[in-house]
Amino acid sequence: MTLWIQISSGSGEPIYTQVAEQISAAIAKGELASGDRLPAVRKLAAELVINPNTVARAYTLLEQAGLVTTKTGSGTFVSDPKLRKTDASDINILTERMDTIITRGLNLGLEGQYLIKMFENRLAKFVSKETERRQND
Repeated sequence: MTLWIQISSGSGEPIYTQVAEQISAAIAKGELASGDRLPAVRKLAAELVINPNTVARAYTLLEQAGLVTTKTGSGTFVSDPKLRKTDASDINILTERMDTIITRGLNLGLEGQYLIKMFENRLAKFVSKETERRQND
């Protein structure tokens, strides 16, 4: 399993957030499946040329989100989706982010139907990768 993580030092977003979001996206796309082991903190830090504490912080964010679990002495693993909690606050955050995207699209002069089609196309990319992965397992 190879993780492709790209750090943007010029971004205003903290590096640990960039790492966590890219791993989260890999899980959502099915590139990482339930039970997959993430690279050891020190190994990933060395590959990305960042401080191990930064990777550890990213893993902590992912664990707090319920996407991974850490087993002392064994490593960090992608959680089973069936065991992940759905929190009302997480749904609210998602809704707020969607509202922001819709607002930006409408302010750009895009039609509602075009935004819906864009969303469907983006979603299809995630869902098709997850379906492919399940078929190959």
